Amino acid sequence: MASIQDKDSWSGRFNEPVAELVKRYTASVDFDRKLALFDIRGSLAHAQMLASCGIIAAQDLEDILRGLAVIENEVIDGTFEWSLDLEDVHLNIEKRLTMLVGDAGKRLHTGRSRNDQVATDVRLYLRSAIDDMLVLIGNMQGALLDLAQHHTHTIMPGFTHLQVAQPISFAHHLMAYFEMLKRDAERLADCRKRVNRLPLGAAALAGTSYPIKREMVAELLGFEGVCENSLDAVSDRDFAIEFTACASLIMTHLSRFSEELILWMSPRVGFIDIADRFCTGSSIMPQKKNPDVPELVRGKTGRVNGHLVALLTLMKGQPLAYNKDNQ
Repeated sequence: MASIQDKDSWSGRFNEPVAELVKRYTASVDFDRKLALFDIRGSLAHAQMLASCGIIAAQDLEDILRGLAVIENEVIDGTFEWSLDLEDVHLNIEKRLTMLVGDAGKRLHTGRSRNDQVATDVRLYLRSAIDDMLVLIGNMQGALLDLAQHHTHTIMPGFTHLQVAQPISFAHHLMAYFEMLKRDAERLADCRKRVNRLPLGAAALAGTSYPIKREMVAELLGFEGVCENSLDAVSDRDFAIEFTACASLIMTHLSRFSEELILWMSPRVGFIDIADRFCTGSSIMPQKKNPDVPELVRGKTGRVNGHLVALLTLMKGQPLAYNKDNQ
């Protein structure tokens, strides 16, 4: 019969296995599996650094690279088998790697902890998300600008207190949202600078005695620098809070725009007509044309704003360093 130590990487001092209820409650693999490709990317860089420092052998590196390539393909094509028993994305990948390449897979974890590993994964994930969002914001700005150029002489009422105030052009109104999005892009680009710091090498909380080269890993992963304090490196989630604050402002601007689209489409206002392909109807009132898309944008804003409050509340009482709260 397999011992507890054979099953869990952390269970050396335990005399009984984890209760099934606790296992289900503490496992994160159902949601942190989205970090898989970033986890693999971080491991590739970590393995190259370990080999460069002479901590693992060249053959180990070759085996690890080969095994991680197989796992990456399995994740991408959806054939990777995730196990709740292995808790999280990290242990699932490590277990599969060890199955593929043997002890070399175990040596990959030399000089790191899941604490600095997950902090690295999340930063890589958010950096990628920011880059994608900057492209999307640019696309929306371009669409607003194109529309505005066709309506520089289209006159509409400007409002204060939702009461007709002064005449303005439709183009001028649209460009107000262009400016909001410009600020959103600036905030995201600035946030990216603080996301783009490498925590890997901080290990559990106090670094490692292995002669690692953190700057090498940072360069391989495209980070601008390393987190200087190991305690802060594994426990900091400021970058995630800041990103969520940026996202909340973006959604607030999109929600304001959506609210105006909803009002303008109302037959009582009649400023615009949203194309049928972006609307739905009613099963009982055939005359209806409902602006579901902007309504959902307005509604989903509450979810993003809620995530910001949740993260702030999550972090407010945590002592140094890493805590399970951050799962």
